Amino acid sequence: MRAIRGIWRWRHNPLRRATDLAEAWVALVALLLIVVVGPVIGSLVGGVAQDALQRSVREQRKSRQLVTATVVRKLDRSPLDADPETSSGRDLRSRVEADWTAPDGTAHHGTVLAALQTPHRGDHFTLWTDEHGRIAARPLDSATATTHAVLAGFGAALLTAGLVEAGRRLTVWRMVRRRYARWDQAWERAGPDWGRTGTGS
Repeated sequence: MRAIRGIWRWRHNPLRRATDLAEAWVALVALLLIVVVGPVIGSLVGGVAQDALQRSVREQRKSRQLVTATVVRKLDRSPLDADPETSSGRDLRSRVEADWTAPDGTAHHGTVLAALQTPHRGDHFTLWTDEHGRIAARPLDSATATTHAVLAGFGAALLTAGLVEAGRRLTVWRMVRRRYARWDQAWERAGPDWGRTGTGS
């Protein structure tokens, strides 16, 4: 709004300099770019991110399976685990040796984190594996993917607005420097006697 008011104010003002009008136009163009181009870029980036993330969700759902494992024995806490006095989501998981059968039918044995607070031999729990039985992270769900896509689009829109504003500030800074340089040249031409009575006579 300040840009529009600036252009309107300088339209017929006799004190208007060309740089004043140019600065107002630069501000107006920057405002239009932020309001129009920023959301468009954010929407495009969000759409591309959504497509890529949803494709990843589908691939992970195909390649990862939830299998049932059986506790062989409980293991001591890892020395790298957090302080036992603190409570966190990790406190509900225990390190155990377990056996499980992969989706391809092969038997596996290894150390895993079980979602059991006090595991005992023979207890069952579920874990995510790939099709060959290797431990895998839980697949990304569709809602989380959408949230990441929205954040990516929002971030792209903010970055666009920031770049446009930086460009506007740089342009105005260069215009002001050019104006000051012209003033310096005018002062030099006026000479040291510019304010004295009888100058030029």
